Amino acid sequence: MNYYFVGLLVICAAYAFIAGGFPERIGAAVYALSVAATYLVLWSESSEWRTLEFGVFIVDAVVFVAFVFLALRANRFWPIWVSGLLGLGLFGHMARLAGPTVIPWAYAVVLTIWSYPILAIIALGTFNHHRRIRRNGSDPSWSRSSGRSPPTPPSMPMP
Repeated sequence: MNYYFVGLLVICAAYAFIAGGFPERIGAAVYALSVAATYLVLWSESSEWRTLEFGVFIVDAVVFVAFVFLALRANRFWPIWVSGLLGLGLFGHMARLAGPTVIPWAYAVVLTIWSYPILAIIALGTFNHHRRIRRNGSDPSWSRSSGRSPPTPPSMPMP
C-alpha cells in the first residue's frame, strides 16, 4: 500500500468535502471508494500483474462510467479531464488483454500513473469552485440544459 498516495487522497477528499460543491464531493467520494475497492481486489487476488486484473478492470470501468456521467451532468470542466485519464487506464487493461506479452510492471504503471494527476485535478476543481463562490457569490453545480436545443420555428420564405 502506498501510504503517501493514501495520505494525499485523504487530504484531497477532505478539501473537496469542505470547500467543494456537490460535483467535487461526489467525484472525491467516488474516487476514494474506487481506490479502496482496488486495494481490496488486489489484496484478495494476491496480484502480480501477470494477467488481466479482472477485478481492477471492473472497478476502473465502473468509476469511468461514473465520472463520464458526472461530466455530462455537472456544470464543471474538471470531470471531463478525470474521465479522460480513467479512460487511458482502461486502454491499459485492453492492451494487456490484447497483448499478453506486455511486461507486468508496465501494465501496473499504466494503470497507476494517472492516480496523482486525478487527485490534482479534483483539488484544482475544488479550488476553482471555491474561487467562483468568493468572486460571484454562487456557483451552480449542475447544468440546467438537457443538451437538446429548443425547437426552432420554421423559417419564413423571403419575399
